[in-house]
Amino acid sequence: MHRRTLLAAAVLSPVAALAVSGGRTFASGHTFGFSPDGADFVLDGTTFQIRSGELHPARIPVQYWRHRTRMAKALGLNTIALYLMWNYLEERPGVFDLTTDRRDFAAFIRLCQQEGMYVLLRPGPYVCAEWDLGGLPSYLLRKPSARLRVNSTEDPDYMAAVARYVATIAPVLRPLMAANGGPVLMVQIENEYGSYGSDAGYLEALRQLWLKAGIEGPFYTQDGLGQVVANHTNVTGGAIGLSGGTSADIRRCRTSFPRVPAMSGELYPGWLTHWGEGAFAGLATDLTTALRDLMDARQSFNLYVVHGGTNFGYWAGANANDDGTGYTAHVTSYDYGAPIIEQGRPAPRYLAYRALIGSYPGVTLPPVPEPVPTITRTGNDAPAPVPYASLWDNLPAALPPAQTVTPQPMENYEQNSGFLLYRKVLDGYAGATLDVSSVHDYATVFLDGAYQGGLSRPAVPSAYAAPLKVTTGSRLPLGAAGNRPTLDILVEGMGRINYGHGLVDRKGITGPVSLTDAGPLTGVLTDWQTYALPVDEAFVAALRPVISNPGRAGIFFRATVTLTDIGDTYLDMAGWTKGVVWVNGHNLGRYWSIGPQQRLYCPAPWLTVGRNEILVLDLHQLRPQPIPFEATLVSAASTADGAKLVEQTDTGDPSQQWLLSAV
Repeated sequence: MHRRTLLAAAVLSPVAALAVSGGRTFASGHTFGFSPDGADFVLDGTTFQIRSGELHPARIPVQYWRHRTRMAKALGLNTIALYLMWNYLEERPGVFDLTTDRRDFAAFIRLCQQEGMYVLLRPGPYVCAEWDLGGLPSYLLRKPSARLRVNSTEDPDYMAAVARYVATIAPVLRPLMAANGGPVLMVQIENEYGSYGSDAGYLEALRQLWLKAGIEGPFYTQDGLGQVVANHTNVTGGAIGLSGGTSADIRRCRTSFPRVPAMSGELYPGWLTHWGEGAFAGLATDLTTALRDLMDARQSFNLYVVHGGTNFGYWAGANANDDGTGYTAHVTSYDYGAPIIEQGRPAPRYLAYRALIGSYPGVTLPPVPEPVPTITRTGNDAPAPVPYASLWDNLPAALPPAQTVTPQPMENYEQNSGFLLYRKVLDGYAGATLDVSSVHDYATVFLDGAYQGGLSRPAVPSAYAAPLKVTTGSRLPLGAAGNRPTLDILVEGMGRINYGHGLVDRKGITGPVSLTDAGPLTGVLTDWQTYALPVDEAFVAALRPVISNPGRAGIFFRATVTLTDIGDTYLDMAGWTKGVVWVNGHNLGRYWSIGPQQRLYCPAPWLTVGRNEILVLDLHQLRPQPIPFEATLVSAASTADGAKLVEQTDTGDPSQQWLLSAV
């Protein structure tokens, strides 16, 4: 046969079997591949059902990796699938971090092995994952003509960066492959490419990079059924994962691709949520029927996600139409309505799914791990921050004038995330309307320090927009000032688009800025002062506690909290407007009063017995509010399934074209 249907993996060296919890042992090497008729996965000569749950180590505190893996195993699963977010591992070109904290994916994979779980590895280079730029590094966007997810003939710089990534990852991965005694059964090539393109040469080039780097597979791809059938975005000899795949979809796929197995590569137990939606999406999803059908047929599946975790820091992505309109950013929580909630406890359907999967022969259910304790502080015990520092008193040196003649996005200044300040003295000012053609993604505007209003790329409700003078258009009337005021436009870059053809989503101001009705100042403004403000952990640690103008928004507030016991908690930011929170230097992520998320998850390992510091940067707030500690992401009154973006089904299969559904 011209296709390899069974990967026979030789044992490279004799090593002792590794004893693990649950009674399973991993031998020094496995054979894993496909049956001769392509119907089944085969492990060590025996038909094997992959019962997988997706976990992302980048979204889970390291101290909880084992707990979440055991929660997945107690559900009746035998495999963990995980994405590698390339941009999390290589934030600057050629500078990789594969060992620090949540970036140590090899440690996570070894932990899965210790817990008796196999692994499906999904290294991209593009992963989507509701993660900033779909996992692609933002440094790729520095080149004005950048193209993403294309072959070297269309953008050699992109493929050169991909080759560097694969060459760096592969040596770490090689000993973790099942053939070499590790738990990794398969490696995915790209992700849902069929909904983006149909260049078989691009996928083959990626496969060849892995082969050249010593990763021989088996490989698989991931697509909606309609996309893989229409665009043939599978790879030679590779299995096929189906997005939203049902038992019937698997059978239909095999009529088109009979030589290799198909599986439900992403079976959705919930859904993703964006800022401004009415409630957390996906809470009403029930997989009972789909799971029963898959178990009855002994077909393989991967719950995407079994536990979502958290988009800590600035890593949450966004969705938009292919032309960039309809931009909606993901909330910080990646709870997803998954069977294991963000904090690691069983969701309402966890026990039902566990009982269903465990009712089939050959499935052993270990005990459900004990939940991680939580702590609360409400009422008079809630932390009460006070003003601590002003962003305006902590500006760095301006960037070189030659680089700031016109407004440029942050990628042009080698900045990955955070904020940019664009400043211009308006000599001869006598009133004007500001026109910013392209704000990515949220701006507050000041004239001689006086707040003028805001510009928001995402839609905001009128109840929010009116009192804060925030517009979703490009024009903002400016008020009275002296004849030489300083115009400041502070821009927050929210998540980069992670799906579709709008991936080239640069942050900051990406077009001309002009004035109208401004007399001699009417026209396009040039010769700016620009300040790079990553507002990362290093920036926050170096804050000078100075507030020269307490009436100017952009204030850091600080609270110190003494704890005698620690536990997981949620910081309730319902009294605040829009900003970012750090606890003991850890960036918990963004909050925004338009909801639906009002509480930010803070894991116990990021707290200490004794003194703890909470730091809040709010873009609008001048007066602080208490920050209660709560035990849950949402209150009992906030669990209804609200408006959500759903997958369009023109082809009869999920294709992740984003449409807003009715509530």
